Order: sequence, then structure tokens, then C-alpha cells
Amino acid sequence: MNSVLIFSSSKATTTPARAADWIAPLLATARDINISSEASWLARGYAAEITVANDKAFDIGKLRTIADDLCIDVNIVPTENRRKRLLIADMDSTIISSESLDDLARLAGLGDEIAHITAQSMAGKIDFEDAIDARVAMLTGKPASLFEQLLDEMTLTAGAVALVKTMRANGAFCYLVSGGFDFATSYIADMCGFHDSHANHMNISSGLIEGTVRKPILDRDAKATYLAQYCTTHDLTMADAATIGDGANDLAMLKAANFGVAFQGKPLLRQHIDLQLNHTDLTGLLYLQGYRDSEFVS
Repeated sequence: MNSVLIFSSSKATTTPARAADWIAPLLATARDINISSEASWLARGYAAEITVANDKAFDIGKLRTIADDLCIDVNIVPTENRRKRLLIADMDSTIISSESLDDLARLAGLGDEIAHITAQSMAGKIDFEDAIDARVAMLTGKPASLFEQLLDEMTLTAGAVALVKTMRANGAFCYLVSGGFDFATSYIADMCGFHDSHANHMNISSGLIEGTVRKPILDRDAKATYLAQYCTTHDLTMADAATIGDGANDLAMLKAANFGVAFQGKPLLRQHIDLQLNHTDLTGLLYLQGYRDSEFVS
């Protein structure tokens, strides 16, 4: 079965007429690739693809080492069933450009203390539930009005709207599933066009943060559970699903899906997940599915 090599970047350094010329320096380093078609643009100067016949016969890691220096992502996917019918996406540092709980802590004057715990959790060094309980406890007594301040300054990652709206326009079901909090996920889901969202709930009393989270905690296992649940709901298989996330709590759902993508992933994800977008924005997930930029919906 043939596969497709996809080269993508968020920065156009040159815009040659032929896609083959854009990726020529990379292909020259992998002479064992059995190319079976001409390279073609998915987005001129930003993304190209080429069909190969022996995807198992070369080391994509070698290509990535060279491509990283050029700020280009290299991935390989099967030619069959590329366009997915289900998307499960993480929110923090994926659909939005930052960690929402860290941002809330900064507004509350607790930025450094909470960010340190977040970093350890995302790297898989401490238990996710322990980390979320500890961070929320530190917010005890802070005004819930901080939520509105946070929503006002949240920034979508480039390509987020195009990713969701393009997949929806082509019949996919799209869900935002986050270990963050529902006051943020519902807002971001509406902004991007997700069908629905799931997240944790921070308890509030008399306008103040109580410092506790409603149980059970939505953790890494819950993300994989939602993936399986929505496959069943929509009569799909894991082969029909794409998942995307950046941290250790996304690992289970990324591994469960046949099309799990590490987006600017933490080292743990880069070690375990084959599909990686380390340079390209979220439109990279559309390129992986074979969408051309002329097909994007925004």
C-alpha cells in the first residue's frame, strides 16, 4: 500500500514554482525512498506532498533531523482513509496558544507557583489529578470575575478555526476535550465551531473560587474514553478519527487513534507519537488529511 509524505511549515522561506524544488534538499538525503509520483503543492511555499511506495524502508527520523533546521515538518500517512470523520482536540497549548489555568493564576497573582506545577504535569512527572487539585486549591478565595478577564485575553492558535470549520464542512464531527475548565472550553468551542466540549468544573460559591474541582476529574483516561464514546455514537472506528494535543495527558487518546498528532508536543509525546507538527500551525492537520489551502473554510 502506498503512503504519502507530507512536508509543511508555517513560514514560507521561498516559493518555487515546483513543489519538488521546495523539498529537494530533504529528498536528496533519503535516496532509499521509492517515489511513485511527482511532488505537488497543498499550499504553495508552505506544504507539499509526494506519494511513496516503501514507507517502511527509510528512517523518517533522519528526514526530521534535517527538516527541523529548515522549520519544516515531515510526516507520513497511508493514502487510504486520509480524511477523518471525527476530531477530538485538546484545548490548552493546542487550540489556544497558552495554558488557561496558568493564565488564570497569573491574573490572580500566583503565576510562577502554578506554572511550575503545570510544567511538571504536562511532562508526565506528576499525576494529573494531583496537579489540578493542588493548583486549584491555591486559587481559593479568588474572585470568579477573573474568568471573564481570562476569556477576554485568550488567543486562538493560528489555524484553529480553519481546522474545525473545514473538517465540519466535510462531514466530520468535532469535539473539544480538555483537562482545563468548562468556563473556557465552552467559550472556545463556540468560537471555533466545535459540536460540543468537555472539561473540568471549578466550584464557585458567592462569587469566589472555592479551591476545589468537581469529581470525577477529566484526565488522560477520560480523553481516550470520549474518543471511544464518540466513535460509537457516530458509528465510526478509530481509523476514522483524528486526535491532537500537546502534553502527557493527551498521550492515551493520541495512541488510541490511528491518526494521533502531537502538536508542538512535549518531549514525552515526541518520543511516542509518530505524527508530529512541531513547526506548522493547526492547518498542518488539514494538510496531513490531504486538504489543499483552496479547500479551507474560515
